[in-house]
Amino acid sequence: MRTILHVDLDAFYAAVEQRDDPKLRGKPVLVGGSARRGVVASCSYEARTFGIKSAMPMAEALRRCPHAIVVRHRMDRYVEASERFFAILGDFSPEVEGLSLDEAFLDCTGSERLLGDGRTIATTIKQRVRDEIRLVASVGVAPIKLAAKIASDICKPDGLRVIAEGELLPFLHALPVTRLWGVGEATREALASLGLSTVGDVARYPESALVGRLGAVTGHHLAALARGDDPRPVEPEHEAVSVGHQETFDDDIDDKGELSVILLDQADRVAARLRDSHLRARAVVLIIKYDDFRQITRRTTLDAATSDGGVLARTAIELLSKVTVESRRGSRVRLCGISATNLEPRDAPRQLLFDEAARARGERLGDTLDKVTAKFGKAAIKRAIHVPRGSGDDSE
Repeated sequence: MRTILHVDLDAFYAAVEQRDDPKLRGKPVLVGGSARRGVVASCSYEARTFGIKSAMPMAEALRRCPHAIVVRHRMDRYVEASERFFAILGDFSPEVEGLSLDEAFLDCTGSERLLGDGRTIATTIKQRVRDEIRLVASVGVAPIKLAAKIASDICKPDGLRVIAEGELLPFLHALPVTRLWGVGEATREALASLGLSTVGDVARYPESALVGRLGAVTGHHLAALARGDDPRPVEPEHEAVSVGHQETFDDDIDDKGELSVILLDQADRVAARLRDSHLRARAVVLIIKYDDFRQITRRTTLDAATSDGGVLARTAIELLSKVTVESRRGSRVRLCGISATNLEPRDAPRQLLFDEAARARGERLGDTLDKVTAKFGKAAIKRAIHVPRGSGDDSE
């Protein structure tokens, strides 16, 4: 029998803010964008008592809780906490599968002889997270990933739930079908049309009939999960499929020049993350969301993979030139973003091009900028276009 842990930091972004600022403790805290146009990235448990959830429009959250405190996200602090979190997890198993900054699976099957059973390991992890990072984690322990994830979800906040092998099927069968991975609204409705509302209902239903109603892939998948059959391993490494950055604006933008300046900054951020991950991208995607909430994407493949912010920016701006941005309703932009895709290791061989020397210089410049910002902060260097006129020394 396997011992799978799912560890999740509770209300992560909001908890980091409350940890760092004592004045926020015990208060309803919303982490996200502006009150007018942003969304809630994370909220404290004090805010959740008002029915506020992540991804809710900030304006709606503030209608529900007018006295909530809105805090701009500080990604550098969250990344720092995440790195310490994963360092702790690595002390308990080499099999750690990160799902996000604040969430991971561990396979501790081989660790029990030295570190104790699943409950003991989970208790120790929770205590170390509290002592070393001053955050709170909820942990689910089970023989399969599905049950471990559900167990950690239902025991929040600051919980620990162990599902023993003999308890697995009774635990799963009492749950609604929406707890099964892959069951969205359409599948839920299809199952309801068959009279199936719980996982136990699915387990007792003929698998051939499920396949006939849902198709082979979904039918067999749900039947297996309902039987507690989830052999998926904990996968220590997930290769990134894209690196991106996007921004929702306080006011709609109808000027491509202004959007181009924003894309320059976004491209630099994406390029820095590529270099930090020792990656290059072979394709660039432009994301535009209009004021009527229509979203479009435009994509192009590069001649050669790159981690040069200048190349990413020029490519994104060229894509921008091909889309409509006007002052009329439905053509104003409320969100703009850039994503670098088709990633490959930076040390992978690549085809030599006529401008290879220029590309190499661009990437070396990026490496130098990374060193400067690491030492002096991100404000130490800006593109000239971001510096207000008259801010320098005009003396001769």
